[in-house]
Amino acid sequence: MSSNKSNRQPASKTPDYAGLTRFLVEPFLEFPDSLSVNCEYTLSNLRVWVRLAFDENDRGRVFGRGGRNLDAIRTTLESISQVAGQSLILEVYGESNVKRESEPTKPRNGRPRSRGPHSGRRRPRSTRHNDS
Repeated sequence: MSSNKSNRQPASKTPDYAGLTRFLVEPFLEFPDSLSVNCEYTLSNLRVWVRLAFDENDRGRVFGRGGRNLDAIRTTLESISQVAGQSLILEVYGESNVKRESEPTKPRNGRPRSRGPHSGRRRPRSTRHNDS
């Protein structure tokens, strides 16, 4: 048993976040032995930090296209924590491009995105004339 109290799970009926995280992440790993999961609980047991690290070669599979796999893992763990009356933060070692919901996506061409079908764009006028 570890003497590090920050890694120990509280005695109350709290989900096994380390086990759940391993269950959700390991299928994406080519090197499952490289997975390291660390859970920390606040004294009030209302907030949980789950930190994970794995081999650099597995990053693409774990994150998925556009971060979809990692977002799904986060959503699953956060939902479980809400049922337990807690909030959860999942951190990945070396994760630098954290996409936040409040941050707008930047357009590729540097111009602002249009807000709708008629936002500033005008259709070219027809060159035909009605000479009836």
